[in-house]
Amino acid sequence: MKVLVPVKRVIDYNVKVRVKADGTGVDLANVKMSMNPFDEIAVEEAIRLKEAGKATEIVAVSIGVKQSQETLRTALAMGADRAILVEAADDVHTDIEPLAVAKILKGIVDEEQPGLVICGKQAIDNDLNATGQMLAALLGWSQATFASEVDVDGDFAVVSREVDGGLQTIKVKTPTVLTVDLRLNEPRYASLPNIMKAKKKPLDIKTPADYGVDTTPRLEIVKTSEPEARKAGVIVGSVDELIAKLKDEAGVL
Repeated sequence: MKVLVPVKRVIDYNVKVRVKADGTGVDLANVKMSMNPFDEIAVEEAIRLKEAGKATEIVAVSIGVKQSQETLRTALAMGADRAILVEAADDVHTDIEPLAVAKILKGIVDEEQPGLVICGKQAIDNDLNATGQMLAALLGWSQATFASEVDVDGDFAVVSREVDGGLQTIKVKTPTVLTVDLRLNEPRYASLPNIMKAKKKPLDIKTPADYGVDTTPRLEIVKTSEPEARKAGVIVGSVDELIAKLKDEAGVL
């Protein structure tokens, strides 16, 4: 079974994000970029399925700027077999919208015919949590979102997923789209030998036009602003004072 794993280049999660002075977006100048953490988990899960003999090939896909090749090389160094980059933007500040990404991924799925698509549940730059669901809808496939445990059993995938009330276990027929959560696994670090090997693994360059997709934005970002600074805490002298503050100032009682 072939596994397709979409990965996205985002600001490294350890970096403090800065908003541009004019509020038009996030400042990406001299900022460290890396693979979206949820996508790292998706790549790791695909590798584990291959190591268990349940997957035969892992194809990593990224849609964005040419610099996303670095992200794909990371996936290849972790253990993916080959990669596809769809150059859909020239400006690093351009974020391809989920529907356009899903349409491009559908075109890739139609060509590659994987049995499983494993996505991160969301990207940490926009937190939209929509691409996996949109892709499943476009393909007419089953889907299992927020996966915290995955087991492939023949033509089915058994997935434990996190819901408000706890955990829910579902069984979906393949081919299927999975979106993974943080508790699924702990991604491995790429070893130096594998990093060197990744440089020789195939990486195909495509464009949205190859899949007949128009990536023109349908949404307009009006303003970007930083969250309000958190107010300093206060020390109260008694339980009565605490209750009064919670009731009168915080309005939680």
